[in-house]
Amino acid sequence: MPETEEKIPTFYPTKPPLDKKFRPNAVKSIIQTILNEELSGKQYDAEQTPVWSRSIADKIKHRIKELNYSRYKIIAQVLIGEQRGEGVRMATRCLWDAEADNYATQTFMSDSLFCVAVAYGVYYY
Repeated sequence: MPETEEKIPTFYPTKPPLDKKFRPNAVKSIIQTILNEELSGKQYDAEQTPVWSRSIADKIKHRIKELNYSRYKIIAQVLIGEQRGEGVRMATRCLWDAEADNYATQTFMSDSLFCVAVAYGVYYY
């Protein structure tokens, strides 16, 4: 009688453990710290804002990844504009799992510029 191998079922987590969920409050404080460090004392410069935006987004992603949110895709979006007393509206649409995915947003304003930063944590299934 040949020996049969026991098959072990493969487990694919469909939800993050409660202690490993994306925490918007922790991420908001990270974003605020980075915005203050990077933009305090700067004047709006149309030539430099693409460089600043990319740098800030990279720093946000790096600092969030240090929180070890396993199986999360971290997306950072940064918008910098000139402060001219006008209003700005920003919207995003995406497929979303309300139980696992989340986001955090923070703004920075000075006399010459404004910045809106959004970080998304999207869980990989």
